Amino acid sequence: MEKKQLLANEKKFSLIIERLALELIENHFDFSHTVIIGLQPRGIFVSARIIQTLKRILNINSIASGNLDITFFRDDFRSHDSPLIPSKTDMDIEIENKKIVLVDDVLFTGRTIRSGIDALLSYGRPQKVELLVLVDRLYSRDLPIQANYSGLKIDTINSEKVIVNWKHLDKEDSIWLMQKN
Repeated sequence: MEKKQLLANEKKFSLIIERLALELIENHFDFSHTVIIGLQPRGIFVSARIIQTLKRILNINSIASGNLDITFFRDDFRSHDSPLIPSKTDMDIEIENKKIVLVDDVLFTGRTIRSGIDALLSYGRPQKVELLVLVDRLYSRDLPIQANYSGLKIDTINSEKVIVNWKHLDKEDSIWLMQKN
Protein backbone atom coordinates (compact mmCIF):
# COMPACT_ATOMS: atom_id res chain seq x y z
CA MET A 1 0.00 0.00 0.00
CA GLU A 2 1.18 3.49 -0.83
CA LYS A 3 0.86 6.56 1.34
CA LYS A 4 0.18 9.82 -0.51
CA GLN A 5 0.88 13.34 0.68
CA LEU A 6 -0.29 16.35 -1.32
CA LEU A 7 2.56 18.84 -1.71
CA ALA A 8 0.80 21.27 -4.06
CA ASN A 9 -2.82 21.54 -5.12
CA GLU A 10 -3.89 23.32 -8.30
CA LYS A 11 -3.79 26.79 -6.72
CA LYS A 12 -0.35 26.32 -5.15
CA PHE A 13 0.90 24.72 -8.38
CA SER A 14 -0.17 27.82 -10.31
CA LEU A 15 1.52 30.12 -7.79
CA ILE A 16 4.75 28.13 -8.07
CA ILE A 17 4.78 28.52 -11.87
CA GLU A 18 4.04 32.25 -11.54
CA ARG A 19 6.86 32.74 -9.00
CA LEU A 20 9.35 30.84 -11.16
CA ALA A 21 8.43 32.99 -14.16
CA LEU A 22 8.88 36.17 -12.12
CA GLU A 23 12.30 34.99 -10.92
CA LEU A 24 13.31 34.39 -14.53
CA ILE A 25 12.12 37.89 -15.50
CA GLU A 26 14.14 39.36 -12.64
CA ASN A 27 17.32 37.68 -13.93
CA HIS A 28 16.77 37.66 -17.72
CA PHE A 29 14.55 40.73 -18.23
CA ASP A 30 13.64 40.73 -21.95
CA PHE A 31 14.79 37.21 -22.94
CA SER A 32 16.50 38.50 -26.09
CA HIS A 33 19.64 36.47 -25.27
CA THR A 34 17.93 33.63 -23.39
CA VAL A 35 16.70 30.23 -24.60
CA ILE A 36 14.41 28.04 -22.48
CA ILE A 37 14.93 24.32 -23.08
CA GLY A 38 12.69 21.61 -21.64
CA LEU A 39 14.14 18.16 -21.02
CA GLN A 40 12.12 15.28 -22.42
CA PRO A 41 9.90 13.73 -21.35
CA ARG A 42 8.27 15.81 -18.57
CA GLY A 43 10.46 18.89 -18.38
CA ILE A 44 8.79 20.06 -21.57
CA PHE A 45 5.50 20.48 -19.67
CA VAL A 46 7.18 22.74 -17.11
CA SER A 47 8.93 24.79 -19.81
CA ALA A 48 5.71 25.16 -21.82
CA ARG A 49 3.85 26.44 -18.76
CA ILE A 50 6.70 28.78 -17.83
CA ILE A 51 6.88 30.17 -21.38
CA GLN A 52 3.10 30.66 -21.48
CA THR A 53 3.27 32.57 -18.17
CA LEU A 54 6.25 34.68 -19.31
CA LYS A 55 4.46 35.66 -22.53
CA ARG A 56 1.39 36.70 -20.55
CA ILE A 57 3.30 38.73 -17.96
CA LEU A 58 5.68 40.38 -20.47
CA ASN A 59 2.99 40.77 -23.16
CA ILE A 60 5.25 39.29 -25.85
CA ASN A 61 4.54 36.79 -28.62
CA SER A 62 7.56 34.52 -28.51
CA ILE A 63 10.50 33.35 -26.44
CA ALA A 64 13.28 31.24 -27.92
CA SER A 65 12.76 27.68 -26.76
CA GLY A 66 13.37 24.04 -27.52
CA ASN A 67 12.74 20.50 -26.31
CA LEU A 68 15.72 18.22 -25.81
CA ASP A 69 15.76 14.41 -25.72
CA ILE A 70 18.55 12.93 -23.57
CA THR A 71 17.98 9.22 -24.22
CA PHE A 72 21.33 8.56 -25.92
CA PHE A 73 23.26 10.67 -23.40
CA ARG A 74 22.12 8.74 -20.31
CA ASP A 75 24.79 6.89 -18.33
CA ASP A 76 22.49 3.84 -18.05
CA PHE A 77 21.59 3.79 -21.76
CA ARG A 78 22.90 0.28 -22.38
CA SER A 79 21.89 -1.28 -19.06
CA HIS A 80 18.15 -1.67 -19.74
CA ASP A 81 16.58 -5.03 -20.62
CA SER A 82 14.42 -3.47 -23.32
CA PRO A 83 15.50 -0.72 -25.72
CA LEU A 84 14.79 2.84 -24.65
CA ILE A 85 12.43 4.79 -26.89
CA PRO A 86 13.69 8.32 -27.56
CA SER A 87 11.37 11.33 -27.45
CA LYS A 88 11.23 14.03 -30.08
CA THR A 89 13.96 16.66 -29.99
CA ASP A 90 12.92 20.13 -31.15
CA MET A 91 16.05 22.29 -31.21
CA ASP A 92 15.57 24.58 -34.21
CA ILE A 93 17.28 27.41 -32.35
CA GLU A 94 20.77 28.82 -32.00
CA ILE A 95 22.31 28.36 -28.54
CA GLU A 96 25.83 29.62 -29.27
CA ASN A 97 26.70 32.36 -26.73
CA LYS A 98 23.11 32.39 -25.39
CA LYS A 99 21.95 32.10 -21.81
CA ILE A 100 20.21 28.74 -21.48
CA VAL A 101 17.58 27.86 -18.90
CA LEU A 102 17.41 24.07 -18.77
CA VAL A 103 14.04 22.95 -17.38
CA ASP A 104 12.96 19.68 -15.75
CA ASP A 105 10.13 18.62 -13.47
CA VAL A 106 11.98 16.89 -10.61
CA LEU A 107 15.65 17.12 -9.61
CA PHE A 108 16.64 13.95 -7.77
CA THR A 109 20.07 12.37 -8.35
CA GLY A 110 21.27 14.90 -10.93
CA ARG A 111 21.91 12.26 -13.58
CA THR A 112 19.14 13.48 -15.91
CA ILE A 113 20.50 17.02 -15.74
CA ARG A 114 24.05 15.81 -16.46
CA SER A 115 22.69 14.00 -19.50
CA GLY A 116 20.81 17.14 -20.52
CA ILE A 117 23.96 19.25 -20.34
CA ASP A 118 25.87 16.69 -22.43
CA ALA A 119 23.09 16.68 -25.04
CA LEU A 120 22.86 20.48 -25.00
CA LEU A 121 26.58 20.92 -25.67
CA SER A 122 26.24 18.90 -28.88
CA TYR A 123 24.26 21.91 -30.23
CA GLY A 124 26.89 24.54 -29.42
CA ARG A 125 28.57 26.42 -26.62
CA PRO A 126 26.18 28.52 -24.57
CA GLN A 127 27.34 31.57 -22.63
CA LYS A 128 25.73 30.25 -19.45
CA VAL A 129 23.48 27.35 -18.40
CA GLU A 130 21.00 27.66 -15.54
CA LEU A 131 18.66 25.01 -14.15
CA LEU A 132 14.98 25.47 -13.32
CA VAL A 133 13.08 22.62 -11.67
CA LEU A 134 9.54 22.37 -10.39
CA VAL A 135 10.59 20.12 -7.47
CA ASP A 136 14.04 19.85 -5.92
CA ARG A 137 14.46 16.63 -3.91
CA LEU A 138 17.21 17.73 -1.56
CA TYR A 139 19.89 15.45 -0.10
CA SER A 140 19.69 12.79 -2.78
CA ARG A 141 22.30 13.77 -5.35
CA ASP A 142 24.69 11.37 -7.01
CA LEU A 143 26.30 14.30 -8.83
CA PRO A 144 27.11 17.86 -7.69
CA ILE A 145 24.19 19.55 -9.47
CA GLN A 146 22.08 22.33 -8.01
CA ALA A 147 19.07 24.22 -9.36
CA ASN A 148 19.16 27.99 -9.86
CA TYR A 149 15.36 28.13 -9.66
CA SER A 150 13.27 25.68 -7.60
CA GLY A 151 9.50 25.62 -7.26
CA LEU A 152 9.42 23.36 -4.21
CA LYS A 153 12.33 22.11 -2.13
CA ILE A 154 11.59 18.95 -0.19
CA ASP A 155 13.58 16.47 1.86
CA THR A 156 13.00 12.93 0.64
CA ILE A 157 14.38 9.46 1.10
CA ASN A 158 15.09 6.98 -1.68
CA SER A 159 11.91 4.97 -1.08
CA GLU A 160 9.75 8.05 -1.73
CA LYS A 161 8.69 9.24 -5.14
CA VAL A 162 7.52 12.64 -6.32
CA ILE A 163 4.62 12.60 -8.79
CA VAL A 164 3.85 15.72 -10.83
CA ASN A 165 0.38 15.70 -12.40
CA TRP A 166 -0.53 17.94 -15.33
CA LYS A 167 -4.06 19.06 -16.09
CA HIS A 168 -3.82 18.21 -19.80
CA LEU A 169 -2.61 14.66 -19.00
CA ASP A 170 -3.83 13.79 -15.51
CA LYS A 171 -6.96 15.99 -15.15
CA GLU A 172 -5.31 18.17 -12.45
CA ASP A 173 -2.20 20.18 -11.75
CA SER A 174 -0.76 18.78 -8.53
CA ILE A 175 2.38 17.49 -6.86
CA TRP A 176 2.33 14.41 -4.64
CA LEU A 177 4.83 12.62 -2.44
CA MET A 178 4.35 8.84 -2.52
CA GLN A 179 5.77 6.42 0.04
CA LYS A 180 5.53 2.65 -0.10
CA ASN A 181 4.61 1.10 3.24
